[in-house]
Amino acid sequence: MRLKEEMSCRNEDEREEFSEQNLNHQPLFFTTPTLEPGFSLQGKPVVVGYALTSKKTKSFLQPKLEDQARIKGIFFVAIDQSKPLSDQGPFDVVMHKLLGKEWRQIIEDYRQTHPEVTVLDPPDAIQHLRNRQFMLQAVADLNLSDSYGKVGVPRQLVIKKDASSIPDAVTKSGLILPLVAKPLIADGSAKSHELSLAFDQNSLQKLEPPLVLQEFVNHGGVLFKVYIVGETIKVVRRFSLPDDVCKRELSKNAGVYHVPRVSCAAASADDANLDPRVAELPPRPLLEKLAKELRNRLGLRLFNLDIIREHGSGDHFYVIDINYFPGYGKMPGYEHIFTDFLLNLVQGKYKKRSC
Repeated sequence: MRLKEEMSCRNEDEREEFSEQNLNHQPLFFTTPTLEPGFSLQGKPVVVGYALTSKKTKSFLQPKLEDQARIKGIFFVAIDQSKPLSDQGPFDVVMHKLLGKEWRQIIEDYRQTHPEVTVLDPPDAIQHLRNRQFMLQAVADLNLSDSYGKVGVPRQLVIKKDASSIPDAVTKSGLILPLVAKPLIADGSAKSHELSLAFDQNSLQKLEPPLVLQEFVNHGGVLFKVYIVGETIKVVRRFSLPDDVCKRELSKNAGVYHVPRVSCAAASADDANLDPRVAELPPRPLLEKLAKELRNRLGLRLFNLDIIREHGSGDHFYVIDINYFPGYGKMPGYEHIFTDFLLNLVQGKYKKRSC
């Protein structure tokens, strides 16, 4: 108990010193926090350390997020990977999305030695989503079905090597063509987002393992991106592969169709004139239940789900992908949602310390 009190006091002293040293250099991110009644940080900033790629930093730390951070007293600090993490800070929250065993070990060690800091998210939990063989298992195990609808995953097959064996493996598995081919490893790289459609047995041998093959589900050409930030859910529509893409491409030439990235912000379908049966968002209660279950099962607080509705079914949904720390900069209102999320995290920590 005394150790915790000493650690808490030391962190408060360090935080005051940290504020004095840094506010003159980085005034953009700090003002007195505006929080719920009865909660006070005693004029100290909420310090969020981040370890992100340069591309992720640019897309996430947009001016509108920085403005909200300044208003709400959030101070973002880039983590210097050339220095020991424990020598930096002190931090209230650490956000990260970097690859490599060395980094995973660094952040895991930091979690163990700094329990007072909220790390978003545990490296082992993140690693689980980097392999599509296991990515959707939590959804499959959940087998969610209630009065609002049913949520499942497409039937899939993992091929780790030897493309010549794919036709026989598909036949034995009972999967029905066409099949969507996805790289087995989902590491956030451009290659990990490459999709292909295989229309016939011969085209299967043209695919490049390791990969996952998923049955193509007709879904009206619309995909629902479900962003999850803690307990907050935000859903947007994106254009996806149209149901007739298979017939059109097959009529041109048999083989493999390489799919362009169709779920980016530029392909937003929110304002499109769509069939209401296709455009209708999944029921909110269903999504809330799904998100809650997956937060617990995955052990994550920052992720999104790519969901499709089987065309003509009305209430049968499939989760086809899960992404950790997705492109929140494309999510409408993310600057408000994310800063409120960070404040609530810190608020919960302070309340526990004061009990």
